[in-house]
Amino acid sequence: MIKTPSMIRRLVEKALDLKQLTPAIEDAINSELTRTGYVSEVDYEALELLMEQMDEGLVRLIPTSM
Repeated sequence: MIKTPSMIRRLVEKALDLKQLTPAIEDAINSELTRTGYVSEVDYEALELLMEQMDEGLVRLIPTSM
């Protein structure tokens, strides 16, 4: 059986590919975390990688426009 990546992991991969954490991606990650109510080890590692990339300046946070 082939496991597909979780929604959170796919969203993190999208942010890494774009080198941007957009409000839409951030909202989708938050919605998925709220929906599932927990963070799997794989999702945690993906989120941790995203935060590391942001800390290193390799992924930038796009602010919500007001």
